[in-house]
Amino acid sequence: MRAEAGGGLGVPGLSEGPVGVTQASASPGRGAGPTLAVLLGLSLSHLLNDLVQSLLPAIYPLLKESFRLDFGQIGLITFVFQGTASLLQPAVGLYTDRRPLPYSLASGMGLSLVGLALLSIAPVYGALLAAAALIGLGSAIFHPEASRVARLASGGRYGLAQSVFQVGGNAGTALGPLLAAFVVVPHGQGSVAWFCFAALAGILVLSAVGRWYARQLATAPRGTRKGSGPAASPLSRVRIVATVAILLGLIFSKYFYMASFSSYYTFYLIHRFGVPVALAQVYLFVFLGAVAAGTILGGPIGDRFGRKLVIWISILGVLPFSLVLPHVSLAWTVVLSVPIGLILASAMPAILVYAQDLLPGRIGLVGGLFFGFAFGMGGLGAALLGEVADHVGIERVYELCAFLPALGLLAVFLPRLR
Repeated sequence: MRAEAGGGLGVPGLSEGPVGVTQASASPGRGAGPTLAVLLGLSLSHLLNDLVQSLLPAIYPLLKESFRLDFGQIGLITFVFQGTASLLQPAVGLYTDRRPLPYSLASGMGLSLVGLALLSIAPVYGALLAAAALIGLGSAIFHPEASRVARLASGGRYGLAQSVFQVGGNAGTALGPLLAAFVVVPHGQGSVAWFCFAALAGILVLSAVGRWYARQLATAPRGTRKGSGPAASPLSRVRIVATVAILLGLIFSKYFYMASFSSYYTFYLIHRFGVPVALAQVYLFVFLGAVAAGTILGGPIGDRFGRKLVIWISILGVLPFSLVLPHVSLAWTVVLSVPIGLILASAMPAILVYAQDLLPGRIGLVGGLFFGFAFGMGGLGAALLGEVADHVGIERVYELCAFLPALGLLAVFLPRLR
């Protein structure tokens, strides 16, 4: 993996004096290698974006007390936030497939910045809803176009590029609740404004990435401006629809099961084993660390051995561990959470690149559809599993969710793409 050499400011792959990128990085291809500085910039901005969006649910207890909200009002905030973040992503991706917008990345982060500022000073419940909508809209704009730029900067190593991009989001999601606990909870709602600096840093990074992207669009051949690869899908329309449905089913399995960990793992450990809250948080971060490692590994392994193999193993391969987990001791629960997170997280980079190969020329739509669906399924899973836990207990949730990875059997119906 190498960075493109640049002059001027000395940032590889991003600058050549005041005008943009080097000519060497202007025409990425399979022989050129990834543009490392662009991928790292996207990963960092993904970290900042997902840190901001994970901050909102992390401070729900504070908002509930400050505004005297009931659970229905908390649910409405989640609905507004997730509705804008997930449902609008495919529409954004479809539009930018036709009209790429290099500076929409920075603009999306700008909306998140405004949402954070409003969240820090919101005097009434309606302002909280407006802040949630702005943060969700910023996320909806960011993900499809950022996924396209990651593919453009991949140098043909599409899985590696998506892994580097997505691991930033995993890190941001893990950091958001941690920073909320140490910053916002002790200092109150107004301290949310401090995180505006994170959004501002994201704007600066994405402005540089946007300049690189604009240069790519200006110098690339007309037929390749919508993404790398051929202009037509290798499969018929019916087969494409069926394949996309299978991929979405696999994402449903992955993110519903992931929701059981991200939202309820600490409660499970506390309820079943009597683990102190602080130690339960440590065990959650063990799982999240495994998720980050799996995200990094999934893409390059797919580049090497094929996406279908990674998709098959990364979903179905979790099943033995998920079936055993509800019936073991605390020590084994923590041990089993590592391969579960590691294997399951490797799926998303492979699924996304597989879908991009399936629909060349629709890179933005693919990014918007799959990121939006994943985000929506995670939120829906958290809500439904919470209801299940209220009725039958948190331990029963893990016994039921243990069978979700069996949906990985759907991968057998995926066609093999070149």
